[in-house]
Amino acid sequence: MNYFSSNFKLGILGGGQLGKMLLNDTRKFDIYTCVLDSSNEAPCKIASNEFHLGDLMNYEAVYNFGKQVDVLTIEIENVNVDALEALEKEGVKVYPASKTLRTIQNKATQKLFYVDNNLPTAPFSRFAYTSEIKEAINHGGLTMPFVWKCAQFGYDGTGVKIVKTLQDLEGLPNVECIAETLVPFKNELAVIVVRNVSGDIKTFPVVEMEFHPEANQVEYVICPARIPEEVAKKATEIALKTSKAFNHVGLLAVEMFQTQNDDILINEVAPRPHNSGHQTIEASYTSQFEQHLRAILNLPLGRTDNKVGGVMVNLVGAEGYTGDVMYKNIEAIMKMDGVTPHIYGKKQTRPFRKMGHVTIVNEDLNEARKIAEAVKKSIKVISK
Repeated sequence: MNYFSSNFKLGILGGGQLGKMLLNDTRKFDIYTCVLDSSNEAPCKIASNEFHLGDLMNYEAVYNFGKQVDVLTIEIENVNVDALEALEKEGVKVYPASKTLRTIQNKATQKLFYVDNNLPTAPFSRFAYTSEIKEAINHGGLTMPFVWKCAQFGYDGTGVKIVKTLQDLEGLPNVECIAETLVPFKNELAVIVVRNVSGDIKTFPVVEMEFHPEANQVEYVICPARIPEEVAKKATEIALKTSKAFNHVGLLAVEMFQTQNDDILINEVAPRPHNSGHQTIEASYTSQFEQHLRAILNLPLGRTDNKVGGVMVNLVGAEGYTGDVMYKNIEAIMKMDGVTPHIYGKKQTRPFRKMGHVTIVNEDLNEARKIAEAVKKSIKVISK
């Protein structure tokens, strides 16, 4: 199949920043793209060949969009899986497959999948409703502290809460959820596995993620992770085993905990380009976005090793600011060595909304981490 400068159409469900960064590479290869998103302000709108307005959870919208493309991929998991299943039956190539998405969309079924496939993960209980948790605690079936996670539609720190007292349960939505044993971990790690249609597989280096204590969002991604080699090897092996169990096509980001005694437990996975791989644009031979394209189009996979050490800082809306966005002190960070800002194109900011990221590359990873700290302190995402 000729994908380049041809009639081939690639469909992307979701028009956010991940799609926008993916479109940088479709532009590079001159691949014709169609994007579906529910917002007319979606970052992808300016960069795609065709932009379609529609609800990603609506069966008709997804099905009708999918009928117009040759290969369909996602940049967000929350899409109508029934429509994808129907499209697959009619011969549209959908990557990741509807079966993979169905398992991953629900955190309870995702966790059961790990158990069924002997993949290490923290112990958990599943509940049809949050209200059942109090009863489980009262009867001794569940002990605090634990992590409450809503089974569906949680992302970027929403739908997750650490429960230490009964009061912490108040105000949580009464939905299907899981209660997961709180893991006292040393590190949060991630490995991105890439697999093409033919089954060729590569992994990116292990990254470590430093989190914001309040927002439960990643603040820094550091690549390669500053961990012993045997821990990195173990994390990579578990990521590969997870990829094999899903038999996915495209990218699979596997987020993991490194426990105090260096065991590795899977936290969750994402079958798409991921926040833990943004630094690959500047730091790797092949970015995660280019790799995703190569994989879903069954092209040879690129090199995944680092050219240089990289640290990524998320740019999120500052607390107390809502409205038309302004990037304060952006010139100051651009004066620093090896610093590249990526602005996602969202016109409106609000507290903790992901508005962009900054990559810092340096031969010395500790130096990159120091510059990242300076970047974090300097730039502020505020409103006019």
